[in-house]
Amino acid sequence: MAASVGTARLLVAIASFIAILRLSSGDEPHSAPFCASEKCGSSHSDSSHKLLLVTVATQETDGFRRFQRSAEIYGYELKVLGAGEAWRGGDVARFSGGGQKVNLLKQFLDSTKDANAIVLFTDSYDVVMTQPPSDVVRKFLARGHRVLFGAESFCWPDIGVAVDYPAVGLGEKPYLNSGGFIGHVSELREIVAHAALQDNDDDQRYYTKIFLNEHLRTKWRIGLDTRSEIFQNLNGAVEDVELKFYGDDTVLHNHITGTLPAVVHGNGEAKLFLHHLGNYLAKWWSEHDGCRACRENAKVVDPSDEASYPDIVVGYFVEHPTPFLEDGLDLLLNLTYPKKKMTLLVHNAVEYHRGHIADFIARHSALYKEVKAIGPEDDANEAEAREAAVQECLAMADCAYYLSLDATARLTVNTSIELLIQQNRPFLAPMLLRPNTMWSNFWGSLNKEGFYARSEDYMDIIHGRRIGVWNVPHVTETYLIQRHLLPNISYSRHGALDPDMALTRHLREQGFFIYVSNLIILGHLITPDYYNTSFAEPDMYEIFTNPEEWKQAYIHPDYFQYLKEGVEVPQPCPDVYWFPIATTRFCRHLVNMMEAHGQWSSGKNEDPRLATGYENVPTVDIHMNQVSWEQHWLKFVKEYIYPIVVKVFPGYSHDPPHSIMNFVVRYNPSEQDRLRPHHDSSTYTVNIALNSAGKDYEGGGCRFVRYNCSVTDTKQGWTFVHPGRLTHYHEGLPTTQGTRYIMISFVDP
Repeated sequence: MAASVGTARLLVAIASFIAILRLSSGDEPHSAPFCASEKCGSSHSDSSHKLLLVTVATQETDGFRRFQRSAEIYGYELKVLGAGEAWRGGDVARFSGGGQKVNLLKQFLDSTKDANAIVLFTDSYDVVMTQPPSDVVRKFLARGHRVLFGAESFCWPDIGVAVDYPAVGLGEKPYLNSGGFIGHVSELREIVAHAALQDNDDDQRYYTKIFLNEHLRTKWRIGLDTRSEIFQNLNGAVEDVELKFYGDDTVLHNHITGTLPAVVHGNGEAKLFLHHLGNYLAKWWSEHDGCRACRENAKVVDPSDEASYPDIVVGYFVEHPTPFLEDGLDLLLNLTYPKKKMTLLVHNAVEYHRGHIADFIARHSALYKEVKAIGPEDDANEAEAREAAVQECLAMADCAYYLSLDATARLTVNTSIELLIQQNRPFLAPMLLRPNTMWSNFWGSLNKEGFYARSEDYMDIIHGRRIGVWNVPHVTETYLIQRHLLPNISYSRHGALDPDMALTRHLREQGFFIYVSNLIILGHLITPDYYNTSFAEPDMYEIFTNPEEWKQAYIHPDYFQYLKEGVEVPQPCPDVYWFPIATTRFCRHLVNMMEAHGQWSSGKNEDPRLATGYENVPTVDIHMNQVSWEQHWLKFVKEYIYPIVVKVFPGYSHDPPHSIMNFVVRYNPSEQDRLRPHHDSSTYTVNIALNSAGKDYEGGGCRFVRYNCSVTDTKQGWTFVHPGRLTHYHEGLPTTQGTRYIMISFVDP
């Protein structure tokens, strides 16, 4: 049983104060050195005693399945009472109650023939077994009691009886907890039959009254497991315990008493902590075997039999201006799950992205079973749109799964849906990270206000030092839900929270487990925080915030081969190095940025943009700082130009590169068609072709006078890099037709 949230802190303080007052000078804590062996601490034999594990579970919840699995792992004979019956024991999560458990146990004990058998009775929804029956019996017999109850820090439900409890040693738990006890059938029969009890009466009050009656306590030889040798009640004791890893198993160590509890009970406010411990205990995860539970109950998805694939609804949510949305839509399209088994519902709340979504639907909707769209004009908020997607699945008789996918989540593994289905969890999210950060789509723990807190294993999980499937309090951005769970989904029940937080809080309150998996990294998150759609091409400004996405979109795929040792960089002229650097998308977007800005220089010597007001060799151009892109360009030079420069010019080093003259030049016959011979104010110059000779324009190119060598057949996205001073006097050749654009940078002037 658990103390209510409102009284928990008061009860802890009172209980601790009473325990200290009642300690005599001779009350020394029991010495119990830590021991990992199952046999240390006692020589009692248990071979003649049969142990039966008994619990009450009127519903088969996630918590019950966890308990049942832990019992099976250690070989318990389990008897479940009340299965399928209505629960009449009250709301024990918030108030006193649970008398129905006593009555069900009484019925069971009355029908048990072996009066010498030992019964271990525990709760099930918030309990994990951690040791085999032989260990439990050995520990029980060693205590010499006929009945032994677990103990806790709180005197519940009647704080006033705290003074009536026997004294305990320093660090021990003084108060009875009815969530776990063990005893011989003969004594337990008499205890549960001692007085009449209504189903909604409080079971802990019932057992407490018996225990505090010295006559009855002595008669039935009832004791408390104050040192948590068998029963570890976690509420008020979270700081007392720690996980210990031993080969193929993980155990819980109480470092206050030096014991290894066999029954771990997440009573009261400790349920989230039990979820954390449950990620390891009962051989769920160990250092030797990794995630054993991950290999249990896996679902087979046969890629050769698409007809057998279940139908799925995918909700795709664009709730905020999102960088590289077109790339995210391409990843959605690339998922290999059969599209005729997939119904797609897209919610776009952003006017800026209206065209992106409309274009995707127009080009690809015929591939899917069905596509529906909710746009800015529909005035549906996020929670309403998410619930509409859930209802879409529930309305389809053959829909087996619902995948919620935010536009900020990028599933780069094409078989992501199949891999999530195979893991066979009712609610499962793939672990996704913002690259090179600690920001993920899950929370390992919660603080007292119900918001983010870092769990002790969070860093190990996100960095892949521990790989498995993890029960966590909150996930967001991407998750797969099995159909049977969908009627319990609500994004609006807690209206003050954002929809995903409202969803996971509602699931936690109902006792459903929320899993995140890092078995296979299926993708990553992007960062939308600083995305500014007022720019002409806002994706171009994401080189700092989303560098990996930026690289994929804008760096030429052949660039990286020229970084390899032994691969020569072409020289069309002496010391003029020519290599691919930018995608056509980069070139198109950079030109769009300049034309949208529109404030091209006159091509005359007078130039108010310069400190001197005079340009010796003028061009028709726009500087990077005019479109707020100079720092982004310098980042580009450092990351992608500089590595080639230091390769082709051995001995040169200037990191980071420096440049104050970075601009796009426009040549055409009616404006400025050429540039007279000149030196550049640079150690080296970068010259990127932003469109294609022979296609977008005729003529053009660059002639190096000293070598009488010209580069005329320029390729869009290719750059040539050459020394700026002394040796490489050069001129811009006439553009005879069309418009030529080049990006120029004078580096290290």
